Order: sequence, then structure tokens, then C-alpha cells
Amino acid sequence: MVKERKNSGFLNKLQAKWKLQSLWQVVWVLVAFACTGTTVLLIKEPIFALLGVNMEEGGFWKTVLYLLLVLPLYQVLLLVYGFIFGQFGFFWEKEKQFLKRMGRVFSRS
Repeated sequence: MVKERKNSGFLNKLQAKWKLQSLWQVVWVLVAFACTGTTVLLIKEPIFALLGVNMEEGGFWKTVLYLLLVLPLYQVLLLVYGFIFGQFGFFWEKEKQFLKRMGRVFSRS
């Protein structure tokens, strides 16, 4: 007797975790993440050059500036790419969760 193997691939696990309807949705969400990350990498240097920040040298203030500029930019781009790839609802729900968590972090201070 051949035992059936349960399909538990990576995409299936993401589909279950993110509560998406199809594997195609998972693929489009991953494509949106990839495009967002690539876009941030491409525009980070020109933005810092415009602000006169030297990317070659490290430092505390450069890290703070990076987080203050790039984190919001990443979130906005994620929504834009989510819209382009038909997954805006998914990313909007994740964005609301992110903002709630950030609010809790700052409200404890």
C-alpha cells in the first residue's frame, strides 16, 4: 500500500499562514515584496546623495536617518506594488497591523 504524501510545500505554508485563496495570490504577494525591496535599494542612494549623506561611512545618525526615511518609504511602496499586482487588500491589512504595533511601541514610552 502506498502512503499518500501530504503536500506541504513552502508556497502552501505561506498560503495557509497569510490566509490567501490561491497559490497565485502567494506568488503575486512575493513578487510585490521583491519589487518593493529592489526599488528601495535602487532609490536609497540617490535620496541620501540629495541629502548630502555619505553612504560609505557608518554611524548612528545615518542609521537613524535611514530608518526614518526608508521604513515609511518601504511601507508606501509595498502598498503601491500591492495595488499594481492586485493584492492591495492583503497589504493594507498588514499595514494596519504594522501601524497598530508601532502605536503600541510608542505609547509605552
